[in-house]
Amino acid sequence: MRRRDFLRTTVVAAATLSAATHLRAQGANNAIRVAFIGMGSKVKIGGMGRNDMKACRAVPGVRIAALCDVDSANLAFAVQDCDAHKEKPETFGDYRKLLERKDIDAVWVTTPNHWHALASIHAAQAGKHVFVQKPVCHNLFEGRKMIEAARKYGRLMYSSTLTRSMAGFREAARFAVEGNLGKPLYIHAVRYGARTSIGKVSAPTAIPATLDHDLWCGPAPVKPVMRQNLHYDWHWDWDYGNGELGNWGIHLLDGAREIAGKGMPRSVLSVGGRFGYDDDGQTPNTQLTFFDYEPLPILYEMRALPRDRSLWKGGAWGQQDMDSFHGQSYTTAVRCEGGCTVGNKAFDQAGKLVKEFAPSLKSPRNAFFDAVRGGEAMPYYDIAEAHVSTGLVHLGNISHRLGREVAPEQIRERVAFNADFLRAWERMSAHLEANGIDVRKTPPTLGPFLQFDPAAERFTGAFADEANRHLKREYRKGFEVPDRV
Repeated sequence: MRRRDFLRTTVVAAATLSAATHLRAQGANNAIRVAFIGMGSKVKIGGMGRNDMKACRAVPGVRIAALCDVDSANLAFAVQDCDAHKEKPETFGDYRKLLERKDIDAVWVTTPNHWHALASIHAAQAGKHVFVQKPVCHNLFEGRKMIEAARKYGRLMYSSTLTRSMAGFREAARFAVEGNLGKPLYIHAVRYGARTSIGKVSAPTAIPATLDHDLWCGPAPVKPVMRQNLHYDWHWDWDYGNGELGNWGIHLLDGAREIAGKGMPRSVLSVGGRFGYDDDGQTPNTQLTFFDYEPLPILYEMRALPRDRSLWKGGAWGQQDMDSFHGQSYTTAVRCEGGCTVGNKAFDQAGKLVKEFAPSLKSPRNAFFDAVRGGEAMPYYDIAEAHVSTGLVHLGNISHRLGREVAPEQIRERVAFNADFLRAWERMSAHLEANGIDVRKTPPTLGPFLQFDPAAERFTGAFADEANRHLKREYRKGFEVPDRV
C-alpha cells in the first residue's frame, strides 16, 4: 500500500473508532430506537424496508420507533406488519420531519438509490446513526460527502452487501490470495439470473394518489413515469437507479474489491447492452466489466437472459457455466492455478472440496447496533469501505454510458489484452446466441477503457472530460447534496 493510501485508511479508521467512545442509545434500559426511511412497495419485489425491519426486530433491545415513506400505501403495509407485532411506531410522509424527533437513535435508509446520500447526510446532521442500503450513493461525489458527514458529526454510517456479510467468504478468499491454491490469477464475480422485461408504455403511467411524486423524485428530475411499475423498476432508469451493476453487482463487487485492494481500480472497461426485448429499461441486462487491479484484476459477468427462454424462473446457462461455480448462480470466486474459492469454500482443480470456512466477524446488523450502544466500531462496515466498492459500480456504468455499438470483431480485438476477459466475451456471445440474439444485428456497446486516479477520484487521459461529468449530477433546487456538509 502506498504511504498516501495508508495514511488515508488510518485516519478514516481512527475517526470511526474514536466516534464509538461517545455513542450511547438514549432509550430506557439501553434500548435503541430506530426509524426506517423507505418501506418499499408490496407490488412485485421492492419490500427491502420491511425486510430490514423484520431483521432488526430480531435484535434484542431494538425498538421500532418510527416509519417513513412518501407513498402512504407502502406505509400502510408496514404499519400492518407492526400492528401484528404490537408495535406502535409514529409514521411520517417526509423524513425531514422524522429527523426532528430527538429520541431517535438511528435510521435505516432503504429509499431508491437517488435518495440514499441526502437522507443519510441529513440524518447524520440531525445526530442520528445511519445504516444505508446498497448501493450507498447514486454517484461518486455523493459517497465522498457521506463520509465527510459521518466524520464531521461523529455518527456511525454503516452499510453491507451479500459478500461482505456472507459467512466465511472473506476467510476463504484470503486463503486463496495467500497462495494456498497455487498462484492467484484473478477475482471472478458473476450474477446469472433471469430478469424479465419491464414492459413498454405508449403514454406516461398515472401517478398514484397515495404518492407524493415531487418528494419521491427529490434530488432527481421530475419527469413523466415512462414505465409500467413506478416503484421497483426505477432501478433501470439512470436518473433514479444504477442498473443491474448497482442492484446485484454491488453485492459481488464489494467482496471482490475488498480482496483486490483498498482503493478503486486504475482503469475500467465495459461491454454490454440491453438484449432480448424492447422495453422501457435504459440499463444493460447483459454486461462484462473489467477492473484493473494489481496483482489481481476483477472480472464481473452479468447475464439476465435464460439460455432456454421457457425457463424464466431461475434460468439455465449451461452445465459448464454452473460447474465452474459449483452450482452457484451468483458468487464471487478467486481463481488460482491450483483451484478456486467459491463463496466460503475452497476447491482444487478437480473440483474437490479442500476446505470450508466459518466467519470470524460479527454480522453487520449486530456490529451496527453494538457500536450504537457504545461498543467497538467496525471500520469493515463503515461508509468509507462502502463508498470505495460502490465506486466500481459507477465506473463500470460510466464506461458503458460513454460507449457505442460496435461489431463483434472489434470487441474481440479490444478485450484480447486479457485472456480471461476474452474467454468471458466468448461466453457472453454464446449466451446471447443461445437466446436467439444476433450480435451483428443487435451489437453490444463497447465502452472506452477509462483511466482513473483512485487518490483524486477523477478520470484521467482519453474521455476524461466526458467521464468526469458523470461523477456528480445536477440537483433540483431544495434537494442539493451540498459541497460542504
